[in-house]
Amino acid sequence: MNDYSIPIFNAIQLIFLIIIGLSTIYIFLFSCAGLFYKQHSIAKSAAFRKIAVLIPGYKEDEVILEVAEEALRQDYPRELFDVVIIADSFLPDTLEKLRVLPVRVIEVSFELSTKSKALNGAMEQLGDNYDIAVVLDADNVMSHDFLTRINTAFDMECMAVQGHRTAKNMNTSLAILDAISEEINNHIFRKGHRALGLSSAIIGSGMAFNYDFFKKLMSNVRAIGGFDKEIELKMLKAGHKIEYLDDALVYDEKVQKSEVFSNQRRRWLSAQLHYFRQDFLFALRDLVLKGNVDYFDKALQFIQPPRILLLGSVILFGAIFLGVNYLIRNALIYSFGWIAILASCFLAFLFSVPFSFYNLKTWKALASLPGGMVLMLVSLLKIKGANKRFIHTKHTATSQKPEIQ
Repeated sequence: MNDYSIPIFNAIQLIFLIIIGLSTIYIFLFSCAGLFYKQHSIAKSAAFRKIAVLIPGYKEDEVILEVAEEALRQDYPRELFDVVIIADSFLPDTLEKLRVLPVRVIEVSFELSTKSKALNGAMEQLGDNYDIAVVLDADNVMSHDFLTRINTAFDMECMAVQGHRTAKNMNTSLAILDAISEEINNHIFRKGHRALGLSSAIIGSGMAFNYDFFKKLMSNVRAIGGFDKEIELKMLKAGHKIEYLDDALVYDEKVQKSEVFSNQRRRWLSAQLHYFRQDFLFALRDLVLKGNVDYFDKALQFIQPPRILLLGSVILFGAIFLGVNYLIRNALIYSFGWIAILASCFLAFLFSVPFSFYNLKTWKALASLPGGMVLMLVSLLKIKGANKRFIHTKHTATSQKPEIQ
């Protein structure tokens, strides 16, 4: 390189260092904090609240019967919880079988189906005779003590609690990577945030709310995709804290096909970008004027790159810039910067992945990691308009079942 090209190269390198470095520092900070997470110790509640377990589903005939049956198997007083199946476009045979079970079946139908419409439609019919609303996906299976733990958490007089969503199946390499991704997010965005006094992120299922508060909150939600992000922003803007229960387990089906993975991620990424654009300036204003760190942090999360893409970017650009720096004998400070970013990124993932995943199956699944990075990149490039239309993630019955606690 000549005397003119080196400054230009370093200016470009500095831009990449700053962009990738800030995202890496963010996850590194919260992954370290997650190591010190300690769940609030609360005595088992003597007061049992009335709970509505809301399970919206769109054409989920393949899994809904098993999910409904499992939802009834709770160590919670049977008269104090209702399993509510919100059936959108189910087959008549499925509806007939559901009505044999001791569950409430509420049929809904919309020209454009969304989860928020289904929940609002169901709560209009249910009335107000509940204390807690639990929201599940149509493939979710609760641990047998889930409602008991959720009920106890509301002794803290909170408005919302996120349970620990974990993998129901790990029967393919993609499912294993998806399961690891879920646990990394649990560690960083739930454990790490609560350890530092910030709110837990909610996921869209395995979550519970004060019923009256949730019904009122949802009545103003019109989201096609990412309804959970909309209510989360509304809650944090109003100053409400969201709790996290690491021992309240909900088993969630992990994706097994690349097409499903791409569609799911495309929907998530589109929703995140939409809400970042919508709320970032308001969040910045509330940070400055009201000291609302929670709201600002949530808006900031939405511009964070997906963890799998961040890892790929750190490895790719770190290798390129370190190699070029060595060849041109560039100033060592740039190379030290990339080494620090690489170390921080790897440590963040190392701290966030549970020990149970350090096994041969995981090592084999890591061979699929480059493919997962490509799928995520393709999803990112195709997010335009994904938040304005309903993208259904079809769930399937899996041969591998979780050991329900």
